[in-house]
Amino acid sequence: MNPAGVLLALFFIIVIPSAGVVYGHGLGMDMAPPIDFEGMQVTILTTLEPRDMTVGKVDSANIGVRFYDTLTDKNLNSVTYRVEVWQNDKLHARNLFFDKDGQLDIEIKPKTNCTEAEPWRCTVYYGEKDLITGGLTQIGNTRPLIQGPIFDKGGLYNIKVIIDGATSPKALVAEPLLFETFVSVAQEQDFIIKTASAQEIPVIVKTYYDDVDNFTFDNSKNSISFDMPFNWDPSYVQLVQVVHEEIRLPKSFDPYAPGKELKGYVNGIEVDNRILLVDPYSYDDHNVIHFLVTGAELERINSMQNPALRESGIMKFQLLPQGSATTNSAEIKIESGATAKVSWPASYGAGNEIPFEFSFFDANKKLLKDVHYGYELLDGKGNRLAFNTGSDPNMLGILASEGIDIKNIPIPAQGIYKFRILILGQGMPMNQQYAGIGEGIIEIGPAGQQSATLNLPPWIKNNAK
Repeated sequence: MNPAGVLLALFFIIVIPSAGVVYGHGLGMDMAPPIDFEGMQVTILTTLEPRDMTVGKVDSANIGVRFYDTLTDKNLNSVTYRVEVWQNDKLHARNLFFDKDGQLDIEIKPKTNCTEAEPWRCTVYYGEKDLITGGLTQIGNTRPLIQGPIFDKGGLYNIKVIIDGATSPKALVAEPLLFETFVSVAQEQDFIIKTASAQEIPVIVKTYYDDVDNFTFDNSKNSISFDMPFNWDPSYVQLVQVVHEEIRLPKSFDPYAPGKELKGYVNGIEVDNRILLVDPYSYDDHNVIHFLVTGAELERINSMQNPALRESGIMKFQLLPQGSATTNSAEIKIESGATAKVSWPASYGAGNEIPFEFSFFDANKKLLKDVHYGYELLDGKGNRLAFNTGSDPNMLGILASEGIDIKNIPIPAQGIYKFRILILGQGMPMNQQYAGIGEGIIEIGPAGQQSATLNLPPWIKNNAK
């Protein structure tokens, strides 16, 4: 068992039953569901470097394709791959590759201004060919290179990988193995808010799905709205794991300053509070507001929205400030050197289902992104009130892709509570640098009252160390 599995197993002894193999979509990383192959559970892990790639910010990227057995975490060697890159149902690249150690790296040089109706016709390939398989292969530090209309636009890219052979350049598999993975490439678009006092406020919308347009600001409500193309056909919606949009605003712009409460809407339907995440940590002078609309939330919105909007092929986003909100918070030190911050609105208290926000930071106080975590909540007598390591049987832990996550937990009464937080790791496969467990004490008072500084009785200090 890998270190993350060992750590989780120790946590499960205290907390919960175990989960299965890790796979799921990521921004710059994705793992396909494993396939049974000669007694192994093999899969493809696709990685994109840089992970959070933004169009126009880099002139060279790397697609990493790893073929390995999930049971042993070992690569298969001498692998022959057919790799295809698709976006919006259009083929952008297709070629044969060979790699000796099961870790294929392909350099991508985005090229703009392709005028062909079929983008693959603008794509060219460079590199040495393996003499037996004919696939492009790495020689020394020189990777195969693809130059064309790939990652020249933001959005979701489908990386299809077909395994034709493994274990030997001459060994073909009986039936080719097909794996599909997805990576997102961001695109930044600049807009200007013109306020009633004639101020001009610069805004950046970072989209991971498609171009946005119709950006507007309503001075009477201080609301921001914009549109994005989206296919609301139910058969398509159920395939989408997440739609991710970021809005970056100056902290000096009062309606969206730190500490402001926000509501978010998609096609006129208010989204769950866990969909809207505010990051005041990544930039000194800007807040980043994330719309992370999950597949389940998309299906809920689709079932409730106006039929005309469903047919329009548009996703309408709206942000609406609600005024200032006071929060309570506590920091929990993880044994690995990481920190988990637990915060919640002061207007919530005993008798409420409280939206606890979990934020994760490394030793340098930078947000830990792509964190897999779990938590347990105990009352002052040690009774367990809540525990969670995710609802997906195929995902190890809860994924906080932006290092921030919100969970609603009912709190029955005023008093002292203890959170136990587990960090399993980052990414796929999981980086173990900050894996570990930490505990912290919080106080929950009546609704609408900010908690006072704790004066803990000795028995709690002793039990909680």
